[in-house]
Amino acid sequence: MADAPTETGPPVDAWADVLGTSPTGGDLVPVAPPSSADDRELRLGDVDGWGRSERMRALARRLYDPVYRHWFRVEWEGLEHIPREGGALLVANHGGAIPSDAPVIMHGVESELGRPVYGLADNLFRSVPVLGTLWSRTGGVPASPDNAYRLLHDEQQLALVFPEGTKGTGKHVRDRYQLQRFGRGGFVEIAMRAGVPIVPIAIVGNEEAMPIVWKSPALARLLSVPYFPVTANQFVFGPVLGLVVPLPSKFRLRVLAPVTFDVASNQERYNRSLVLEHAEAIRASIQEEVRDLLRHRRSVWFG
Repeated sequence: MADAPTETGPPVDAWADVLGTSPTGGDLVPVAPPSSADDRELRLGDVDGWGRSERMRALARRLYDPVYRHWFRVEWEGLEHIPREGGALLVANHGGAIPSDAPVIMHGVESELGRPVYGLADNLFRSVPVLGTLWSRTGGVPASPDNAYRLLHDEQQLALVFPEGTKGTGKHVRDRYQLQRFGRGGFVEIAMRAGVPIVPIAIVGNEEAMPIVWKSPALARLLSVPYFPVTANQFVFGPVLGLVVPLPSKFRLRVLAPVTFDVASNQERYNRSLVLEHAEAIRASIQEEVRDLLRHRRSVWFG
């Protein structure tokens, strides 16, 4: 659901590794929040330090709500596990050539709980004219450890990340719901450093919303994108709309109990084995819940 001037700091691959996202699509750079009252006065309207506009989010919610309620017919379990206050890192499985899971989660949490959700993704969208601005206005934030730490620790916000990255969204339809490696567990280290829980979310329906039936490595290289898909949607809606309009698969989401860590926050380094152990445990727990949701699903379209 979550793709400027260069600053001195860790290499892009290191930032992408920490959050489990792909570096493809451009440099990942931290976006500095306002540092003073004067900075806040200079901002236009209701745009916050990350570029998010509540007016734009309200418009997006009104436009997206019919898709959420009548096209995907989203059902939640376990929403009570998402904290009503304080920072938390939402972590979910990822799927679909152009994934619908990020907007579904962001819209659902904001609509049901009244809390904004910031989606951490690589810098691909930010580099596209108009779309990049819309992405940031509706809650998109370039993925970097610095941005994640400020959102979670300093501002006590909810942040959403998909550790599978493009390995999840680029899966062939035959491999759907087989969770890929969660990076190298850097998302766990970010949560430890920020002193916040991780809230795992298992999703079904996202893989069938835009399943990939074929990929063109040559076109992907030519366009410098992670993958160039041919989707089942293109056979239904045509070659252009089929890359934009999702199929009406029914979404079900199950929120698992928050995972907390018995370590001190704000440490420079954390035990690598412990980080990897937690990352794999979280991946395995989401995988098991996805399988359970699939076992109880009667139909892709009706749930």
